[in-house]
Amino acid sequence: MSDTRHTKVLIIGSGPAGYTAGVYASRAMLEPILVQGIEPGGQLTTTTEVENYPGFTEVQGPDLMVKMQEHAQAMGCEIIGDIISDLDVSKRPFTAKGDSGTTYTADAVILATGARAKWLGLESEEKFKGFGVSACATCDGFFYRGQEIVVVGGGNTAVEEALFLTNFASKVTLIHRRDELRAERILINRLEKNEKIETLWFNTLEEVTGTDTPLGVEGVVTKNVKTGELTEIPCKGVFIAIGHAPANELVKDTLETHMGGYVVTKPGSTETSVPGVFAAGDLTDHTYRQAVTSAGMGCMAALDAERFLAEQDD
Repeated sequence: MSDTRHTKVLIIGSGPAGYTAGVYASRAMLEPILVQGIEPGGQLTTTTEVENYPGFTEVQGPDLMVKMQEHAQAMGCEIIGDIISDLDVSKRPFTAKGDSGTTYTADAVILATGARAKWLGLESEEKFKGFGVSACATCDGFFYRGQEIVVVGGGNTAVEEALFLTNFASKVTLIHRRDELRAERILINRLEKNEKIETLWFNTLEEVTGTDTPLGVEGVVTKNVKTGELTEIPCKGVFIAIGHAPANELVKDTLETHMGGYVVTKPGSTETSVPGVFAAGDLTDHTYRQAVTSAGMGCMAALDAERFLAEQDD
């Protein structure tokens, strides 16, 4: 049986942006409903040590998200474990449909759906997903104790994954298409000091190789971008860490986007191209992509929504 729920503010997504929006919207007495989505807690639930969130010298990512959820609930935010599959922003009140069968109507919407891991798009990558190919070291790293592992990428994510995997692997090979990493200096320093990590410069991943029965990875083939030379590297696990793409499926055809799908917001604001719809966190942030900036934007979105609703009542 379908159910319809109405709220002044519907928050879609449950990372730092969503939960912070829940705190501020609750404090503004807007009685928000937050729908968690497909990955409650967002990307931080697949992160281990977080060392750059103010107030915590070091905290586990999942623990931080539990604290944020508890904070939002304590303020009065109603948190629902549902997935929004359709969002109509053509008229107010806005209408969202959940996989549970519930229809949510709202006077304002805060989008905080975040981003998801990018993949290379190789047939062999797809074939071995979940059977040796992963985009989450913290989810799957312990399966490769004492094994050789490959990580693909050159930014913060790739270096963090490589460092984390040395807790399990006998050797980690980092494959990067350039000759320098884009990661923060502190991470690069740690990588350079780690004897378990070897970096293969100017190479791209061409193919993942393995067995069919049982399905499992046995190695990779890389290609030198300068010479075209192919190299075979034996490994049991392949971790793709080439960044993230905004989770914009609900709004890519209705809101203005740029930079590969990030939702456009007005300068100094979280307002989107549709009045009453606000965007915060990695869905709109193609520059910083940090937990603390996402939380800040969640605060902004709630305050912007409060101001918008007050103007409608005038």
